[in-house]
Amino acid sequence: MKIKAIYFLFGIYCCAAVSAPSTNTIEPSKAEVIDRFAELALECVHKEYPNIIKHMMTSDEDVKTPKRLYPAFYGCFDWHSSVHGHWLLTRIASQYPDSTHYQSIMASLNQSFTQQNLAAELAYFNRADTGTSFERPYGLAWFLQLTTELREWDNPKAKHWLNILTPLENKIVANVSDWLPKLSFPIRVGEHSQTAFAFGLMLDWSATAKNNEFSELLKANITRLYINDVNCPLAYEPSGQDFLSPCIAEADLMRRVLPTEQYAKWLSTFLPIIPNNGNAKWLDVATVVDKSDGKLAHLDGLNLSRAWMLEGIASALNVDDPRRASILNAAKAHKKSGIDSVIHDMHYMGSHWLGSFATYLETERGIR
Repeated sequence: MKIKAIYFLFGIYCCAAVSAPSTNTIEPSKAEVIDRFAELALECVHKEYPNIIKHMMTSDEDVKTPKRLYPAFYGCFDWHSSVHGHWLLTRIASQYPDSTHYQSIMASLNQSFTQQNLAAELAYFNRADTGTSFERPYGLAWFLQLTTELREWDNPKAKHWLNILTPLENKIVANVSDWLPKLSFPIRVGEHSQTAFAFGLMLDWSATAKNNEFSELLKANITRLYINDVNCPLAYEPSGQDFLSPCIAEADLMRRVLPTEQYAKWLSTFLPIIPNNGNAKWLDVATVVDKSDGKLAHLDGLNLSRAWMLEGIASALNVDDPRRASILNAAKAHKKSGIDSVIHDMHYMGSHWLGSFATYLETERGIR
């Protein structure tokens, strides 16, 4: 499907022939924005190449194409991006059944979520030489977010697909449950291996799935790993290829674990840099110089993830907390830049995954 060009978003006008903003700006409808995100995922979920695979080979027999390795999640450049590309489509179909792309989305999901495809995905996870670290924790967290969406969607097809995905879901939960007590330290980076972001998605899954055992295991280990953290070095962020903020993601995680008053006190010692005067400049928006460089393009995702995490942090504070204005103003600035990046000047290095982040933000998936 050819991606449509959308030139208006939140008061910003873009045209290939005009570099200056127009004085007659027209904001897009919500439907136009959502359709843009859907088109990005529809473009890539069954696009096999280019592709980067993470795959251990022990003999010539292990040399296989992405589609043979991962017959459900082979598109969108890599396994985890394919997973959250499918989440994007599921989210839009469930929340916006009047979308112009609804039928295409349903057909696309039906093509991926077959018994045969998911049996092969599960077989890959059960390989002795793959181990339990495949796509841990980022891709595994997004898979649980995908099944979260299916559980909450009141649609017979969603229930059918969930039944097909459940065996792999069970395997992933078992793998993570085995790993958590062994994790001596949190992973504080701005890319896929970060634990704070993944734990947040996993906690949200456990609430929807009503898996109290997994929820308690997560909360116990989150508390063990993060509760005593103070003075997070936000001034050292971001690194040059981050798409997640270690400090902001941890703060967004802990609001899921702590009661309101305790969280407010914890946040004061963890991020004392947050001002009380509404100033948004305490957290600068990141800029991407070369969107064709997949690693540098991560910074567009950083703006998007920071925006939704800041909104999450603010949602956990009392309405009269003097820090909320500064937090929400910083979120607004990051959202403007992040959403704009999904609309304009896209390269496949960003388009294969940024739509998921934009959808997560725009549909307020993280605020429960």
